[in-house]
Amino acid sequence: MRRFRLRKLVNVTMTVVCGLAVVVALVPLVSLLWLVIKKGVAGLSPEFFTQLPTPMGVPGGGVGNAIVGTLMIVAIACAIGLPVGIGAGVYLAEKGDGRLGRTVRFTSEVLAGVPSIVIGIVAWGLVVLPMKRFSALAGGVALSLIMIPTVARASEELIRLVPRSLREGALALGVPEWKTSLRVVLRTALGGIATAVLLSVARVMGETAPLLFTSLNNQYWNLAPDQPTASLTVEIYDYAISPFRDWHQKAWTAALVLLLLVGLLNLGARVLSRNRLGGAS
Repeated sequence: MRRFRLRKLVNVTMTVVCGLAVVVALVPLVSLLWLVIKKGVAGLSPEFFTQLPTPMGVPGGGVGNAIVGTLMIVAIACAIGLPVGIGAGVYLAEKGDGRLGRTVRFTSEVLAGVPSIVIGIVAWGLVVLPMKRFSALAGGVALSLIMIPTVARASEELIRLVPRSLREGALALGVPEWKTSLRVVLRTALGGIATAVLLSVARVMGETAPLLFTSLNNQYWNLAPDQPTASLTVEIYDYAISPFRDWHQKAWTAALVLLLLVGLLNLGARVLSRNRLGGAS
């Protein structure tokens, strides 16, 4: 009886400690979200999503070009990073026990820990210097280098969760090994991989430092991937460091727009994850 009371006391104590830890973690997060919403909602309007930035003192204006530029840069990053990341994940899960697999895994782990500003400098040397100008392509390369290790490790773990009986059944039917990996194993893990992809996209959408070295900025509409391109994060940075109060308000509103975009991606990841788990059960 005494032991039971002691265990119950320990359980209640640890429950309270965990609850306090959750509160301590949520308070700064909620306060930050509330601050962004409170200061940013005043500047929301349809024009803010569709118009170009205006000079100081000119009323109105928006970040339409930055929204389009962000979507274009992220699309380039996905076109480069997702095939490489998912392919690396498939290789690590299927053939990753050898020396080459250990090397790829180690490289992926090291790349995941590299600061984003360093990746921006690398992309500047690989793309900006040879092209002799900033561009959306350079920004996409920088963001893809951030995406690759995240997608690769997530894909590896999810593919390893696929029951081995599915592989063996496909191979027993005479399906080539590469087709088994692509059409059976990868398709089974596709829901989880899609969730990891959305989370990685949400992460790179908030990066600023790599884009300062690669895509820089543009005050006009631009759909050419080989030209300097505006992005929401750089636009927020430029507005925030300015001495003008009107631009500070635009920075808060642009931050709210970015928060909404990232929140929608995270919500999509949660929905995909829940549907995958529901389908598996």
